[in-house]
Amino acid sequence: MRILGIDPGSRITGFGVVSVLASGAVGYVASGCVRVAGENLAERLKVVYNGVLEIIERYQPEVLTIEKVFMARNADSALKLGQARAAAILAGVNRALPVSEFTALQIKRAVVGHGHAHKDQVKHMVKALLELSGMPQADAADALACAICHAHHASGVGMGARRAAPRLRVVRGFEGGR
Repeated sequence: MRILGIDPGSRITGFGVVSVLASGAVGYVASGCVRVAGENLAERLKVVYNGVLEIIERYQPEVLTIEKVFMARNADSALKLGQARAAAILAGVNRALPVSEFTALQIKRAVVGHGHAHKDQVKHMVKALLELSGMPQADAADALACAICHAHHASGVGMGARRAAPRLRVVRGFEGGR
């Protein structure tokens, strides 16, 4: 199964693609960011939508997984984030992909082992789990973490497992480089 993880944003949307084999092994395929410029929100959302469509076409995932929005201090930012999420979700739905959603707490618990991990801990564990040669960009790391979380969930490892991350096996040889 190939999983596309999305870390939505109205300025930077991170993506990460992993592949899960029948054996449960997880391998890195690709990651990066869709960077959006300009002040017009509608145009930025169009770039997010088209960027996710392009990623879907290129990497052919079987599922799209995305981080749920949380209400932060700034309501305007939360609304824009929600709209970026919607653009990414619509791209997946329009390509007939099932969509799964996880909270930041669930993602951190699956990757690091506890839900209140710092961003640097998530980046470090993503690098270690996928045996990447370098540290991924923050938004790409969050998207890869979201995809890894789905892999845990789909494999039955369980979201509440304290040691979920080390149970994944890594497979080398996927495109995307390390």
